[in-house]
Amino acid sequence: MSDPSSRHKDLPTYAAPLGAGGTEVALYVPRVAPGAPTSLLHKVVAGDRLDLLAQRYFSDPFQAWRIVDANPTFEPEALLEPGTVLSIPEKP
Repeated sequence: MSDPSSRHKDLPTYAAPLGAGGTEVALYVPRVAPGAPTSLLHKVVAGDRLDLLAQRYFSDPFQAWRIVDANPTFEPEALLEPGTVLSIPEKP
């Protein structure tokens, strides 16, 4: 089970046996971003960075993961292509 304070706490988990003793360890299912509620859209321009956008919209550069989670992709760098429209979730 994940840490109750983790942003991944509500993701489903599954158990896997380890070794001959059969000890089970909970493992995360690969992330599927559920799509956070969107309060606005941001069109990416040259020079945008996820930390700068998080500072702008959440007053905290360490909240960049919120933007990534609201915009499903396997490569966060792809979110920063100029012209991309990002969903910006509601401020926590």
